[in-house]
Amino acid sequence: MQLWLLALLAACTTGQPADTSPPSTTTIPVEARSGGDATVFDTSSSAFGLALPTLSPLERRAFAVGNNFFNDNWVTAPASTDGRDGLGPLFNAQSCSSCHFRDGRGRPPEDDQDPERGMLVRLSVPGVGPHGEPRPDPVYGGQLQDRAINGVLPEGMIRVLAELVTYTYPDGATATLSDPTHIIADPAYGPVAASMFSARVAPPIHGGGLLEAVPDAEILSAADPDDADGDGVSGRPNRVWEVATGDTVIGRFGWKANVPTLEQQVAAAFEGDIGITSSLFTEQPCTPTQRACVEAPTGGDPELDDHKLERVTFYSSTLAVPARRDIDDTAAQEGETLFATVGCTACHRDTLRTGESEISGLALQLIHPYTDLLLHDMGEGLADGRPEFEASGSEWRTPPLWGIGLTDVVSGHTRFLHDGRAHDLEEAILWHGGEAEGTRSRFEALTAEQRAALLAFLESL
Repeated sequence: MQLWLLALLAACTTGQPADTSPPSTTTIPVEARSGGDATVFDTSSSAFGLALPTLSPLERRAFAVGNNFFNDNWVTAPASTDGRDGLGPLFNAQSCSSCHFRDGRGRPPEDDQDPERGMLVRLSVPGVGPHGEPRPDPVYGGQLQDRAINGVLPEGMIRVLAELVTYTYPDGATATLSDPTHIIADPAYGPVAASMFSARVAPPIHGGGLLEAVPDAEILSAADPDDADGDGVSGRPNRVWEVATGDTVIGRFGWKANVPTLEQQVAAAFEGDIGITSSLFTEQPCTPTQRACVEAPTGGDPELDDHKLERVTFYSSTLAVPARRDIDDTAAQEGETLFATVGCTACHRDTLRTGESEISGLALQLIHPYTDLLLHDMGEGLADGRPEFEASGSEWRTPPLWGIGLTDVVSGHTRFLHDGRAHDLEEAILWHGGEAEGTRSRFEALTAEQRAALLAFLESL
């Protein structure tokens, strides 16, 4: 097949043009090119789901295949569609896109009848596993699964009870904060032994390949575990277990930087969220107490073969980053200055460089993700009390901010932070504590116009 036809086929399959960059990028300001050559210029609801503009026709075909596997539902085994059977027996979602709708951000349920998915609950008991990982609940495992196939009981439901708190700025302006309590209701297999559990919403996944391509040395260059510079910020890496190599390495993904690679992130999500085994995670999420789960039919061994795992990983690796917008807006420009002045860039590092990569569009790029990929103590207000590897119960990875202003367009909501408690960016800032307490205080002390300008800058990312 000729290459131009293959490119056209890939474009039709993904529903996007073959090239999402402008005809010439020479006049585009460097700060607008959030992902370097991996930047796309799209502000639609598809902005997080576009391929790197630099992909070859054959790579676009691989992207399209991965996109298929990411979005298609899995079914109960045995089924005639034996390439997609093996759902569960316990699970939270039937596809990756159930939680990462349009490759974007999940949110907590609004009420008991809310059909939206995108939040899960991690469970653990005190102590650590053989590689430093959390110890799972002996009956319910490491994650609460609220759905199950026929003949198997779902483990339970998560209920979110929110207390609304009014915050008053020094200038008299007010804001409302939502303080959630998470309750496990209707546990099906007896009392939940886990004394530590943490609600997590699904993060957006665009730009993951760029973050994976950032060298360890680049991450470590910003680490200051003992706060040697005295600025009150002491970021440090999480060191985690890489299943494929059997080594302890720097974590990059997940809310606590508890996952080292996109491949492991993909495989772990298939196993924990959908109940699909792979060569990395070979066991179903069943504990010995859950006999019906243990005895349920499977979709093969493994259910997700290495080819599918590679394609979904490639898809996740090659999702581009939307360009920054409103570069010439006066308020956004003032907000960018204030963002640095109040100290946000101490954690939300504006510029990183990628290293070598087998995917040319990811290699040697100057990117603007607004993260340092390090752990920071965010204070008791955001603490979940659940350590993961070297991350404490109050430490969280600095989340990337690129594309954050398009959250409502892509995901249909503006829920932020690890458990989605914040209803907008202002509330997310006001929840910052611990190492970020000084930065939050300086934000609070700004005039109303200055606070609005800083938020306008965030909306431009």
